[in-house]
Amino acid sequence: MIQKQKTIKSTVKIAGIGLHTGENVTLSYHPAPENHGYKFKRIDVDGCPILPALADNVIETNRGSTIEKNGVRIHTVEHVLAAAVGLEIDNLIIEMDGPEAPIMDGSAKAFVDALDSVGLIEQSANRKYFDIIEPITFTNDSTQSEIIALPYDGFRVSVMVDYDSPFLGPQHASLDKLSDFKDEIAPSRTFVFLHELENLLSKDLIKGGDLDNAIVVVDKELDESRWEKLVNLFEKPDISIGKQGILNNIELNFQNEPARHKLLDVIGDLALIGIPINAHIIAKKPGHLSNVGFAKMIRELIKKEKNSISPPFYDPNAIPAYDINQIKGILPHRDPFLLIDKIIDISASHVIGLKNVTSNEPYFQGHFPDKPIMPGVLQIEAMAQAGGILCLNTVPDPENYLTYFLKIDKVKFKSMVVPGDTIVFRLDLITPIRRGICHMAGTAYVGNKVVMEGELMAQIVKTENE
Repeated sequence: MIQKQKTIKSTVKIAGIGLHTGENVTLSYHPAPENHGYKFKRIDVDGCPILPALADNVIETNRGSTIEKNGVRIHTVEHVLAAAVGLEIDNLIIEMDGPEAPIMDGSAKAFVDALDSVGLIEQSANRKYFDIIEPITFTNDSTQSEIIALPYDGFRVSVMVDYDSPFLGPQHASLDKLSDFKDEIAPSRTFVFLHELENLLSKDLIKGGDLDNAIVVVDKELDESRWEKLVNLFEKPDISIGKQGILNNIELNFQNEPARHKLLDVIGDLALIGIPINAHIIAKKPGHLSNVGFAKMIRELIKKEKNSISPPFYDPNAIPAYDINQIKGILPHRDPFLLIDKIIDISASHVIGLKNVTSNEPYFQGHFPDKPIMPGVLQIEAMAQAGGILCLNTVPDPENYLTYFLKIDKVKFKSMVVPGDTIVFRLDLITPIRRGICHMAGTAYVGNKVVMEGELMAQIVKTENE
């Protein structure tokens, strides 16, 4: 289903303290134009520099993802971005008057609530996706992390963690659809083991950390001196260890809240890919280092796809979506003017059709007898017939409808088509079908070469019975 890009209706602000820097900061979400993506803006720095939220700009992943451009940094961006992804917002300007996003309660809930409070607005441009078409695996031996992306019609995330702890052992969390993010994932707070605190403090981190913005798990016994140090650290003389091994007996929002928070981080870090992806993400022991490494891997694949020809995959042994007899049940064309042999894939927004070009095509008798070349006008007609099936697939009784050409635009012929070639046509809707008008962008491939491309517009018209 074609979806439109979205942004927020108006500006909304949220203020708090940075987890690691300990600095107070006000963060403002602003509406952004189509195809803008997520970009941060440091208004406390001269020139108000813009930092695109992209994995290419990540320079640090120690207990959070930090981006940098031209020497200007933004720390701990993952919860801010996860909230935007979870609400399916495409375009935002994220303005900050400090170096680190506020930690709030350690989850993405405050960010989701802020964005939700102003509402969303649909934009004119279609949302663009990157489809995972084959399994992709990222591993990090040092952290024993593994992330796999599988082909999937949508976005789904599954996370598995195991900290080999009596209080925090194996856990699993999943998100089957983004519409569940607000209630099922966003309230999940960050967590830390007590034995990690001293190490984090020694690295000048968690200056803004306290028991209100993190779940502290006690997995080892404490002697009296360490307990006193802990009391002084948090300035809480009444601190205690609850039955679940959590300081101050904090109530968990979910039984598997740590695993859900890791899933939240995965979503926020994968926002750094810069484009929504259609995939099932399976993450084992994920962390910011692995999440960002995986995001960089996907970005490289996207760059390669943009710089290379990516023809549709054709398996001649696969059962087609429509064979020639089914095509005849939809299109009125007949030999010698039926120019599509198979439909190998079709959805509500695209179609992939195939034409086998043989030496006995009647037009080769005159075009040209000694050097047969398929006429460009017939390549357009074949593409249009594939597009006609896409259009007629939207009506319950296609045999009672016809499609008529309204416009052909931006057509380019890039290579000759000759007997023995198999042309694969891919057409995608440029805009949703309205009032029977179909506006499509098409590309024709022979092997890995683009031989023709263009835009077609047609109208669906119901036939009148005699």
